[in-house]
Amino acid sequence: MAAVRDVEIDSEGTFKYILVRLQRPGGGDQRDIVRGTGAAEFHNHIFEKVNPEMEKLGYECKCLGGGKIDHNSKDKKIRVFGLSTGYGKADHSVTVEILKKVYTDYEITWSDDKK
Repeated sequence: MAAVRDVEIDSEGTFKYILVRLQRPGGGDQRDIVRGTGAAEFHNHIFEKVNPEMEKLGYECKCLGGGKIDHNSKDKKIRVFGLSTGYGKADHSVTVEILKKVYTDYEITWSDDKK
């Protein structure tokens, strides 16, 4: 699982994201990752890209929910908010903890606000 990065998000802007649980078939090790991009019109477009990539590495994927990320790299701030109509709201507090592993010098916040 170490080969899979915890976070892959756009370097700037406001965009959709999903929280994905990776697991080896049959149980055992599991880990949550964050993926987000402005290129995705809908949250499922992100999952449709991530799932085959992870399957090639031998993982099963489950989308735990989604939302939006507002990434301001100049001010080193990330805001996590909103929800996915198709997948429901991700646990933004979990997302923030994962983001903090990568963006250690950022101010990272979350809310249940829709905008």
